[in-house]
Amino acid sequence: MLRLLILLPACLFFSFSNAQDPWKLSTSSVDPNNYYGVTVANGMIGIVSSPEPFKVKDVVLAGAYDLYGRGRVSNFLKSFNLLNMYLEVDGKRLAGKDVSNMKQELDMQSAGFSSWFDYGDKASVTYTYYSLRHLPYSVLMDVSITAKKDINITGASVMEAPDALRDVENYYNEIDRPHVVISLLTSQAKSPTGKLLMCASNTFLFSEPHGAEPRVIHEMWDNNMHLMKFSRKIKAGETYRFSIAGSSITSAHHDDPLNEAERSTIYAKLEGRERLISFHKKAWNDLWKSDIEIEGDAQSQQDIHSMLYHLYSFSREGTALSPSPMGLSGLGYNGHVFWDTDLWMYPAVLVLHPEIAKSMVEYRFQRLEAARRNAFSKGFKGAMFPWESAGTGVEETPVWALSGPFEHHITACVAIAAWNYYCVTQDKNWLREKGWPILQATAEFWSSRVERNGPGKYDIKNVVAADEWAENVDNNAFTNAAAKLNLQVAADAAKILGVAADPDWLQVAANIPILKMDNGVTREHASYNGEGIKQADVNLLSYPLKTITRTEEIRADLEYYETRVPDEGTPAMTQGIFALLYARIGDKQKSFKWFKEAYEPNLLPPFRVIAETKGGTNPYFATGAGGVLQSVLMGFGGLDITPKGIVQVKSVLPEGWKKLTLKGVGPEKKTFQVSPK
Repeated sequence: MLRLLILLPACLFFSFSNAQDPWKLSTSSVDPNNYYGVTVANGMIGIVSSPEPFKVKDVVLAGAYDLYGRGRVSNFLKSFNLLNMYLEVDGKRLAGKDVSNMKQELDMQSAGFSSWFDYGDKASVTYTYYSLRHLPYSVLMDVSITAKKDINITGASVMEAPDALRDVENYYNEIDRPHVVISLLTSQAKSPTGKLLMCASNTFLFSEPHGAEPRVIHEMWDNNMHLMKFSRKIKAGETYRFSIAGSSITSAHHDDPLNEAERSTIYAKLEGRERLISFHKKAWNDLWKSDIEIEGDAQSQQDIHSMLYHLYSFSREGTALSPSPMGLSGLGYNGHVFWDTDLWMYPAVLVLHPEIAKSMVEYRFQRLEAARRNAFSKGFKGAMFPWESAGTGVEETPVWALSGPFEHHITACVAIAAWNYYCVTQDKNWLREKGWPILQATAEFWSSRVERNGPGKYDIKNVVAADEWAENVDNNAFTNAAAKLNLQVAADAAKILGVAADPDWLQVAANIPILKMDNGVTREHASYNGEGIKQADVNLLSYPLKTITRTEEIRADLEYYETRVPDEGTPAMTQGIFALLYARIGDKQKSFKWFKEAYEPNLLPPFRVIAETKGGTNPYFATGAGGVLQSVLMGFGGLDITPKGIVQVKSVLPEGWKKLTLKGVGPEKKTFQVSPK
């Protein structure tokens, strides 16, 4: 990916959340000028927090793409902002400047975001919203108002269409049954080209028994915004509670999204607030049965929980979706899927929740035919996966980025991810039905991609390296090693399944060169001469590719390339690989140094969200989180994915870490522990 660096002044890096709580990211200093929101998501809907009372910054829906904006390619679409509301107290609408003692908190254990504040001498207010884990298209906002004196309140739910949508239509309906009245605020609109129908609906959940609930009034402001509201008196000392439940869905997810949005909202309404929150919390409790526990370093524990929380939030079992570098935290990188998923995020999810990782591989499997067409268009055989993938699986990289036609290592990354899914699950039926077609087609690609210039010289020329500053180079270390591994594991899969592998695959794998410099260090590419590097490349041959296994070679490559990464302008995942490898070769000082370097300089206030680069402003960078999590799981924790399953290899813990416990690992949900040596 091409990265944009925006520098921030050092004064922004303060007022972070309390490091002592392993599960809660909180702030009592909500400064709109120094505020980078945190995301609540369920793998389908992402809601990004705002410093303004009762507002959310963005609502992002996974899998919804259309052609607009940047680069003449498909982009993520913002959904209707179905949780924005306002509150009036005694006829005055609350704004950020009117409140005091504001505190915000993300409870990562239950995936709920809460705000508390006082409104003068009239009321104290709390609200919490959830992207409901058990209901993929539904959200809930729960509001409590405690009156300090007798007050009149008006609460309104506002449905607003993003600017990019067109042909907006708004509806309001009341469904009256003997046991319930359901007020439905609903909107639909077309995506920018008309390709998709975007729909959203919400309703109030009141505390009063049926027949005593407030009367709801609908108001239409303009074509892009309408609302429903209610009013009520609250006596001094009384706490009044109400909720808003809503749903958002598109024609990319359902053939009848308008009616399905309303059906989903009605379902949430009749489930009721308590059942919705209870089932949501149970689903998250089940996710957290796979966890990383660090004794002796409270800040690292909180940070690792945050990274796990975000990867869990951005992905979901039972889909064919795969997260983009920014997950569901916004529209970064157009919501496209890169190697960021297959190589950086996926391994941590695979060892802790293989059922979620399966969705990521399914995303690739369902786009295999598009990858075949891509290979055909470049004159190759087999399947060539696109560098940037969106809804259909065609190449979606903007044409000005050379990574689109040339960053071919993505094809091997997809294949290795598929192979690793089999290694972890040992599911031969899946391997036969889904894994083998990917492995066979990608091996065919590499067999046709190499240029056969004699023994040991099956060159792979003219590629963009994994280090993306190296464009149109020959025999890139990572590309070549990943291609070799792709060919080898395809042959291994054929043997397991009892099918015939093309004998040319192993012939090609044995002759793809890995270049060395005069000092014995692995050469990044044929014309490499000590330049600075943007991303990990050579060091990935030691992990995850395992092409280089001797400790002396691993150390030599580390000591050389760790000095080639600039202090600024590079993405956050490289240092995680340095940390992982130093831990595996027993250097606890350097491993911990690079562990901290991998993310601490990238943190933004007030919730320690990770930006892509040091001084960057585009959180949340899930790719970087994936790299750091691998440094803990596979580095300090020593987990290793092998053809026989997950095993534990020798490693070391940082100074001060008393114990590392990895819970719920693999399909058998095993526990692994590491203590200081």
